[in-house]
Amino acid sequence: MINIEKQVAYWRDGAVEDWEIAQELIERGRTRHGLFFVHLSLEKLLKAHVCRHTQDLAPRLHNLVRLAELAALPLSQAQVDVLAEINAFHIEGRYPDVLIPPPSQDEAEGYLQRAQEIYRWLMKRL
Repeated sequence: MINIEKQVAYWRDGAVEDWEIAQELIERGRTRHGLFFVHLSLEKLLKAHVCRHTQDLAPRLHNLVRLAELAALPLSQAQVDVLAEINAFHIEGRYPDVLIPPPSQDEAEGYLQRAQEIYRWLMKRL
Protein backbone atom coordinates (compact mmCIF):
# COMPACT_ATOMS: atom_id res chain seq x y z
CA MET A 1 0.00 0.00 0.00
CA ILE A 2 1.20 3.49 -0.88
CA ASN A 3 1.99 5.85 1.97
CA ILE A 4 0.40 8.98 0.52
CA GLU A 5 1.62 11.32 3.23
CA LYS A 6 5.18 10.15 2.59
CA GLN A 7 4.69 10.93 -1.10
CA VAL A 8 3.24 14.36 -0.31
CA ALA A 9 6.17 15.14 2.00
CA TYR A 10 8.68 14.02 -0.64
CA TRP A 11 7.21 16.31 -3.30
CA ARG A 12 6.70 19.24 -0.88
CA ASP A 13 10.24 19.06 0.51
CA GLY A 14 11.72 18.89 -2.97
CA ALA A 15 9.64 21.88 -4.01
CA VAL A 16 10.96 23.96 -1.10
CA GLU A 17 14.57 23.15 -2.00
CA ASP A 18 14.02 23.85 -5.70
CA TRP A 19 12.29 27.16 -4.89
CA GLU A 20 15.33 28.30 -2.91
CA ILE A 21 17.62 27.35 -5.79
CA ALA A 22 15.36 29.18 -8.27
CA GLN A 23 15.58 32.37 -6.22
CA GLU A 24 19.36 32.13 -5.88
CA LEU A 25 19.86 31.54 -9.59
CA ILE A 26 17.64 34.42 -10.62
CA GLU A 27 19.35 36.73 -8.12
CA ARG A 28 22.68 35.78 -9.76
CA GLY A 29 21.34 36.55 -13.24
CA ARG A 30 20.98 32.91 -14.29
CA THR A 31 17.45 33.52 -15.48
CA ARG A 32 16.97 30.52 -17.78
CA HIS A 33 18.16 28.07 -15.13
CA GLY A 34 16.34 29.89 -12.35
CA LEU A 35 13.03 29.76 -14.19
CA PHE A 36 13.57 26.07 -14.93
CA PHE A 37 13.75 25.55 -11.16
CA VAL A 38 10.65 27.72 -10.67
CA HIS A 39 8.82 25.30 -12.96
CA LEU A 40 10.28 22.29 -11.17
CA SER A 41 9.22 23.62 -7.78
CA LEU A 42 5.64 24.26 -8.89
CA GLU A 43 5.56 20.87 -10.59
CA LYS A 44 6.54 19.15 -7.35
CA LEU A 45 3.94 21.04 -5.32
CA LEU A 46 1.28 20.14 -7.84
CA LYS A 47 2.36 16.50 -7.71
CA ALA A 48 1.96 16.59 -3.94
CA HIS A 49 -1.59 17.84 -4.46
CA VAL A 50 -2.25 15.15 -7.08
CA CYS A 51 -1.10 12.46 -4.63
CA ARG A 52 -3.33 13.84 -1.91
CA HIS A 53 -6.35 14.16 -4.21
CA THR A 54 -6.02 10.83 -6.05
CA GLN A 55 -4.55 8.83 -3.17
CA ASP A 56 -2.08 7.46 -5.70
CA LEU A 57 1.39 8.16 -7.08
CA ALA A 58 1.85 11.31 -9.12
CA PRO A 59 1.98 10.79 -12.88
CA ARG A 60 5.16 11.40 -14.85
CA LEU A 61 3.84 14.60 -16.34
CA HIS A 62 5.45 18.02 -16.45
CA ASN A 63 2.57 20.18 -17.68
CA LEU A 64 1.60 22.38 -14.75
CA VAL A 65 -1.90 23.08 -15.99
CA ARG A 66 -2.63 19.39 -16.48
CA LEU A 67 -1.26 18.54 -13.03
CA ALA A 68 -3.49 21.23 -11.48
CA GLU A 69 -6.47 19.68 -13.27
CA LEU A 70 -5.60 16.21 -11.96
CA ALA A 71 -5.37 17.65 -8.45
CA ALA A 72 -8.82 19.25 -8.88
CA LEU A 73 -7.53 22.54 -7.50
CA PRO A 74 -9.90 25.53 -7.56
CA LEU A 75 -7.52 27.79 -9.47
CA SER A 76 -8.54 31.15 -10.87
CA GLN A 77 -8.07 31.80 -14.57
CA ALA A 78 -5.21 34.14 -13.67
CA GLN A 79 -3.46 31.32 -11.78
CA VAL A 80 -3.96 28.93 -14.70
CA ASP A 81 -2.51 31.56 -17.01
CA VAL A 82 0.62 31.85 -14.85
CA LEU A 83 1.04 28.08 -14.81
CA ALA A 84 0.72 28.00 -18.59
CA GLU A 85 3.30 30.78 -18.86
CA ILE A 86 5.76 28.98 -16.59
CA ASN A 87 5.35 25.75 -18.61
CA ALA A 88 7.58 27.26 -21.29
CA PHE A 89 10.57 27.15 -18.96
CA HIS A 90 10.33 23.41 -18.51
CA ILE A 91 10.61 22.83 -22.24
CA GLU A 92 13.25 25.47 -22.73
CA GLY A 93 15.39 24.03 -19.97
CA ARG A 94 15.42 20.52 -21.43
CA TYR A 95 15.36 20.75 -25.20
CA PRO A 96 18.06 22.73 -27.00
CA ASP A 97 16.13 22.96 -30.25
CA VAL A 98 13.59 25.29 -28.64
CA LEU A 99 16.01 27.64 -26.91
CA ILE A 100 14.97 31.24 -27.04
CA PRO A 101 16.96 34.16 -25.68
CA PRO A 102 16.90 34.05 -21.89
CA PRO A 103 14.52 36.45 -20.19
CA SER A 104 15.97 39.70 -18.93
CA GLN A 105 16.54 40.09 -15.23
CA ASP A 106 13.39 42.20 -14.93
CA GLU A 107 11.32 39.66 -16.86
CA ALA A 108 12.65 36.80 -14.75
CA GLU A 109 11.86 38.65 -11.54
CA GLY A 110 8.33 39.26 -12.82
CA TYR A 111 7.86 35.56 -13.56
CA LEU A 112 9.27 34.71 -10.14
CA GLN A 113 6.89 37.11 -8.42
CA ARG A 114 3.82 35.74 -10.22
CA ALA A 115 4.92 32.16 -9.58
CA GLN A 116 5.56 32.95 -5.91
CA GLU A 117 1.90 33.79 -5.40
CA ILE A 118 0.94 30.35 -6.69
CA TYR A 119 3.77 28.70 -4.76
CA ARG A 120 2.46 30.18 -1.50
CA TRP A 121 -1.15 29.35 -2.40
CA LEU A 122 -0.23 25.72 -3.06
CA MET A 123 1.87 25.44 0.11
CA LYS A 124 -0.99 26.72 2.29
CA ARG A 125 -3.25 23.97 0.99
CA LEU A 126 -0.93 21.03 1.66
